[in-house]
Amino acid sequence: MGGCFSKPKPVEVKIEVVIPEKERSKEEMSPNGKASPLIYKVNGTARHYHLEEHPIASNPYHNPKDVVEASVCHVKDLENGQMREVDLGCGKALLIKESGEFHAVGHKCPHYGAPLVKGVLSKGRVRCPWHGACFNISTGDIEDFPGLDSLPRFQVKIEKEKVYIRASKQALQTQRRTKMMAKCISLSNYNLSSTNVLIIGAGAAGLVCAETLRQEGFSDRIVMCTMDRHLPYDRPKLSKSMDSHPEQIALRPKEFFRTYDIEVLTEMQVAAVDIKNKTAVFKDGFKMEYNKLLIATGSTPKALSCKGKEVENVFNIRTPEDANRVVKLATSKNVVIVGASFLGMEVAAYLADRAHSVSLVELEEVPFKKFFGEKVGRAVMKMFESNRVKFYMQTEVSEMREQEGKLKEVVLKSGKVLRADVCVVGVGAVPATGFLKQSGINIDSKGFVVVNKMMQTNIPGVFAAGDAVTFPLALRNNKKVNIPHWQMAHMHGRIAALNMLAHGMEISTVPYLWTAMFGKSIRYAGHGEGFDDVVIQGDLDELKFVAFYTKSDEVVAVASMNYDPIVSKVTEVLSAGRTIRKRDVELFVRHGKTGDMSWLTGKGS
Repeated sequence: MGGCFSKPKPVEVKIEVVIPEKERSKEEMSPNGKASPLIYKVNGTARHYHLEEHPIASNPYHNPKDVVEASVCHVKDLENGQMREVDLGCGKALLIKESGEFHAVGHKCPHYGAPLVKGVLSKGRVRCPWHGACFNISTGDIEDFPGLDSLPRFQVKIEKEKVYIRASKQALQTQRRTKMMAKCISLSNYNLSSTNVLIIGAGAAGLVCAETLRQEGFSDRIVMCTMDRHLPYDRPKLSKSMDSHPEQIALRPKEFFRTYDIEVLTEMQVAAVDIKNKTAVFKDGFKMEYNKLLIATGSTPKALSCKGKEVENVFNIRTPEDANRVVKLATSKNVVIVGASFLGMEVAAYLADRAHSVSLVELEEVPFKKFFGEKVGRAVMKMFESNRVKFYMQTEVSEMREQEGKLKEVVLKSGKVLRADVCVVGVGAVPATGFLKQSGINIDSKGFVVVNKMMQTNIPGVFAAGDAVTFPLALRNNKKVNIPHWQMAHMHGRIAALNMLAHGMEISTVPYLWTAMFGKSIRYAGHGEGFDDVVIQGDLDELKFVAFYTKSDEVVAVASMNYDPIVSKVTEVLSAGRTIRKRDVELFVRHGKTGDMSWLTGKGS
């Protein structure tokens, strides 16, 4: 059996952890009705895990040499609702004034390092201009995703009309803070065949679920299992930064999982779930009992059905190894990409200046037409064509031809024959839920797990999250939707964890995604499915625009390129439950940046 901790040395480590009183009382969360796990055994043999303790100091200023204090401005230098990046000599902080009070936090988003001073400040939180993560300005805590870490919070004091910030030098340099987490109450003699929380899948949803449980003081056993050979990693980078190695895109280092007692079983596939006996059955016959279950298995790429589809050097990109292999094979060679999906387009952009040629085959007339609309899709297509990507639209692959077992040509139904040394297939995905068909867990006609606003399935104690689910989207009057976005998977995992702990938390986040191509990013927020019109401000030819997607008289989504932080601003409006009317954005477009923008500030009707 593979796994991060699957073959540990027989060393026993005992660590005492002080757990909040409310956590001690949650006996119903333990498989044996007690606060601490059983002494578990498999085949009569005790299993021990060597877990390292890395204590976290509760006082960030315990070392005086690590502290810096500086005067950063006069109290009148900032108006309410303003932010300023200030330099403390050994690092920067974000100074914020809201409702007459000053706050200071890290100035960079911990996700990808975006400057938060260019973000959106609204009602006690700042939203990242790049990918929409949100942080509480009083605590620094992350409140919306993507990303795992919070911002460091710094002390602010006012003396003689001057604003001073006192900060840890280390925090100024790292610009991130991992929230305090509990550990297991007892670490001795675990039985591999029983756990309190079992998480099937180790993507963003699964990892955030595990971390949230620990952050909330949950001190019992957590096991994550994954078919992957790696610990959780930043999957969007597989198509955006294809030559990244697993350790470069890991979401957390191995030591993190050891520190917080989150066990990860790698290369382990669940074949069935027995809900009556609360047991997961693995492909190799191993069984594991659980008390609470999270299904976060994501999706499986669709395969081509053409002749020769099994030929060598045809790839679905699922792992870092796949991405690395494609880059190596594509260098100075001929590449064919099937499908103008986000993955297909990002791969084409990444390989354009590395390969001899890049050809992209797509059934639709324009890339992203259903998602971004025809006008934006054509502007993106033009950008690709100017970077040597050749499109073959409104056609499909009929055959993959090989020479000596390796791909040589791709034949299209139009009759065109393309030279190809490597092919990447990106024609969509299906939910990885086949193992649940006989489980009794509610699955819809497309294979998605159906959950409510608390990420609960129809089976008590069984939750689901991420790309494999449909859930009620508050933004669209609780319509059941599937949204396979990285940000949404994070929030699903958090909501599931909180409701495992009976918090009664409902999901209400606004979907937010991004794509990166040729050094440019398109940001998108909302849910535009079924839009009937697109209102565009800016210049599509210059790739500097914002597009508002409307349905009847209501804006349901927004996309932009080189127009930050408009998407984050719209997200804040939608998050507050306010409606943006089509006539408001039409007036804004008609008068340009001088037009009425009260609909973005909430000051209008």
